[in-house]
Amino acid sequence: MRRPEMMKMRVMYNKAVRLLIVRTSNNLTALLYTCRGGVMRQTLIILLAILLTLSIAAPIEAKDGELKLPPYRRVTLKNGMTLLLMEQHEVPIISFNFIVKAGSVADPAGKEGLASLTAGLLRKGTKSRSADQISAELDFIGGQLRADATTDYTSGAAEFMKKDIGKGLDLLSDVLLNPTFPQTEVTKMLKQRIDEIKAAKDQAQAVIGTYFNAYLYGSHPYGRPTEGDERSLAAITRETVVKFYETYYTPGNTILAAVGDFNLAEMERMLAEKLSDWPAKSAPTINLPEPAPAQGKKLLLIDKPDSTQTFYRIGNLGVTRTHPDRVYINVINTLFGGRFTSMLNSELRINSGLTYGARSFFDQRKARGPYAISTYTRNDTTEKAIDMTLDILKRLHEKGITEEELKSAKDYIKGQFPPTIETSDQLASLIAQLEFYGLDESEINNYYARIDSMTLADARRVIKQHFPLDDLVFVLIGKASEIQNVIKKYAPRVDTKSITQPGF
Repeated sequence: MRRPEMMKMRVMYNKAVRLLIVRTSNNLTALLYTCRGGVMRQTLIILLAILLTLSIAAPIEAKDGELKLPPYRRVTLKNGMTLLLMEQHEVPIISFNFIVKAGSVADPAGKEGLASLTAGLLRKGTKSRSADQISAELDFIGGQLRADATTDYTSGAAEFMKKDIGKGLDLLSDVLLNPTFPQTEVTKMLKQRIDEIKAAKDQAQAVIGTYFNAYLYGSHPYGRPTEGDERSLAAITRETVVKFYETYYTPGNTILAAVGDFNLAEMERMLAEKLSDWPAKSAPTINLPEPAPAQGKKLLLIDKPDSTQTFYRIGNLGVTRTHPDRVYINVINTLFGGRFTSMLNSELRINSGLTYGARSFFDQRKARGPYAISTYTRNDTTEKAIDMTLDILKRLHEKGITEEELKSAKDYIKGQFPPTIETSDQLASLIAQLEFYGLDESEINNYYARIDSMTLADARRVIKQHFPLDDLVFVLIGKASEIQNVIKKYAPRVDTKSITQPGF
């Protein structure tokens, strides 16, 4: 079956599924409002939440081989806050995504984890609601509200049914504008997060990325653990949290995207009513230095004496979110380590059985994010697995890719991408991030054309420029007594530490 016909069938199927979900949701909602408490109501809320999770917004259809992002309106409130509004009327849901332009890069030295902690505490109490009251009101309407920090920014998401949008906006604006950060909640969350970090170190796969970034970036802000560590969290106080909020949570430093079943003018009016009184205030500019790529090879071994496996990452700096080669890199990485049948996974898992999974990725950020190969293997096959990994990378450079492989990667990406931007919450997150990184709808509308424009000559250039062969950083977590002798050959510089040491 030809691709256009398949796309048409998929659109028709999605519309039929959405119609069924909407009708069922409406019936459940009507029943829900006759049950004001008890087990019956809780069961209905769960069923409704499952249906809303399964529902999808109007599909982004490919016409003439191109994606088309639905139009959206950009509004600047009088206090400087940016609103992005997109109508989607397929299901009675409205999703929000807000970005505050301060992530872990804004954490003061020695207080890593502050941005993430501040975000986590937003819904733990406001001037008019306790944490329990916020949770109870969200549960009653089946709403969702959460926030956390990435390296570049703090992000929050909320989702409500259309009929509950008044209450939903009241909760969202209250949490964003009026958090009080109660001391009891700060103390509780700090303890919880310190315990979580200690527990995470029992699972190498949970912390290998944090160790890799710290070793790769050194003192650069991207080397800081987003969630903090045992020492930095212990240094954070309620006053520190309040100061961070007052410094960076300002309307001019905030983007709010809304996508769903609403009228543009009416949503703009409602948001202006709720958010325009947030006092305008300037936020300091975060000066993010350009990170320096690793030169030559270096290796960090984190000793975990009880480990029967070695988890490792190999890589260097990648590219920024706006780098001109970002689409071409995605195509090559799909072949190298971005899908189940990639070069890395085929050799390390399917053909040799050395691991249950191997991948490579580029984390594109405001400054150059990390590029890494990531996998794990038994202690006694560590050398064999790393040797094979480096051989595969070398083969990528020496043999390149074929026209058939290039076409396969292009088709794969085109098939996988649309479902990642179908739901209202996915679209809200997408347009908020585009705004943050200074991109617009052409990033999506021209995506297929950029993929199709890639040639084998482009592939050779991208491999040589963005998949380093000689300048590599190795980070391993494993049982040092069993692997330290065999890994010395990979780098002239070998550093060691114990996973029991505080920090990363």
